[in-house]
Amino acid sequence: MRAIIMDKAGSSEVLKLTEMEKPCCGDNEVLVQVMAAGINPVDTKVRSNGPMIKQNHPTILGCDGAGYIEQVGADVTRFKAGDAVYYCYGGLGQKAGNYAEYIAVPESFVAMKPDCLDFIDAAAAPLVLITAWEALFDRACIQGGQKVFIHAGAGGVGHVAIQLAKLAGCEVATTVSTAEKADFVRQLGADLIINYNEQDVCEALLTWTDGTGVDVALDTVGGDAFNQLVNATRIYGDMITILQVPADADWRNIRLRNIRVSQELMLTPMLMDLPEAADHHGDILDQCAQFFDQQQLSVFVSDTLPLEQAAEAHDKLEAGLVVAKLVLEIQLPECEDDDA
Repeated sequence: MRAIIMDKAGSSEVLKLTEMEKPCCGDNEVLVQVMAAGINPVDTKVRSNGPMIKQNHPTILGCDGAGYIEQVGADVTRFKAGDAVYYCYGGLGQKAGNYAEYIAVPESFVAMKPDCLDFIDAAAAPLVLITAWEALFDRACIQGGQKVFIHAGAGGVGHVAIQLAKLAGCEVATTVSTAEKADFVRQLGADLIINYNEQDVCEALLTWTDGTGVDVALDTVGGDAFNQLVNATRIYGDMITILQVPADADWRNIRLRNIRVSQELMLTPMLMDLPEAADHHGDILDQCAQFFDQQQLSVFVSDTLPLEQAAEAHDKLEAGLVVAKLVLEIQLPECEDDDA
């Protein structure tokens, strides 16, 4: 099979197209013929810094994938050969990822692909869906009628988080950097759109909430942006970040305001080998598949590139040229005519 590998950390130039053996399918795994692979910021971080888990083999990046099941293991009960599926698994170093024509995935991580999505859109969805779902529903326990702030609403996590919060009956505020992105998040249902190049985010949120602050603030930016949200979050409110809490976090003010701070890393089940948590990821994808098919949820792909242009895709993402999601289309080589 063809695959993009890296055998050392570095710039996008370390990504190389090569031929490898097709992976074997374990008893609790399904072997997927990958049709498309989503690209996420974690891919570029692993490429730049090295695998999250040390290993002695080349790394195949890519957590997000969608494709057809070619084979099922002896203990698999929920899927059969030919099923179209999507999932978030691999790509961190310990397991091969989805920048390849085939991948073996534990059954618990897998869900049936929404009928209404093609493989490109389906491959863009899992990591950002699970991240947004866990942050909003599992960490903050959002409820209808709350005012929710989501940083970077035109980003991968941001654009699905807006939709999930609206499905829960919340009012949503978000930040953007351009008029084009403002139009995009407005179509997703954002109630308050803040251009952070022109407005003070904290002031805008306090005005929107009559000075009390938002009930829930989802930080997808990190650093100074995290601390700026403290005074814009109501007393006894929730702040969730998908990044490392900054070393200079304003813990005194956070404590004074009795704000609950949560961290969200949807990669934990892979990194720490937690099967029960993986089952939860599969359940989230199953529920979101229903939302997709009921036309209550959508995922936006700004561009697709073929597998062999993975390095170019990384350059685009790191240059900030991507709105929402970027996807690699895995183009299998044509079979040679046996009679030739």
